[in-house]
Amino acid sequence: MTTVRKLLEAKKSSTNYSVASTDTVLQALKVMTEAHIGAILVTEGEKVIGIYTERDYLYKGEVKGLYAKNVKVKDVMSGKMMTVTKDTTIEQCMALMKQYNIRHLPVVENDQLMGLVSIRDVLFAALESKESEIRGLESYITGSGFQS
Repeated sequence: MTTVRKLLEAKKSSTNYSVASTDTVLQALKVMTEAHIGAILVTEGEKVIGIYTERDYLYKGEVKGLYAKNVKVKDVMSGKMMTVTKDTTIEQCMALMKQYNIRHLPVVENDQLMGLVSIRDVLFAALESKESEIRGLESYITGSGFQS
């Protein structure tokens, strides 16, 4: 089974983007845009206290009369985060994402942020695993002399 550890090792960038809880939404959006990411962690000092995502902007932003340049991230972030560890399996990640309708999972161990996995990371790993399983089954069938 593929674990989050393998996902983090395979990622091209290990940068964990964050903004301070007192930063404006506009500042967070600028960081997200420049980094081409859909979520950013929110911190107070060294501690991660939440996550701000594209969905937060969509549902809690200007449609409610809040303007990105005037609103602090802490006022519209998601404070409750589901987290995983490096030993969490891809299947467990998918189950959490489905159950809580979320797209990003911070990876935390010993109260330290280790990384962030997205639904894209999880789906690509799941597909790769299934493709490998299919290749193995095809090799087994063709190696056994079985003809269809």
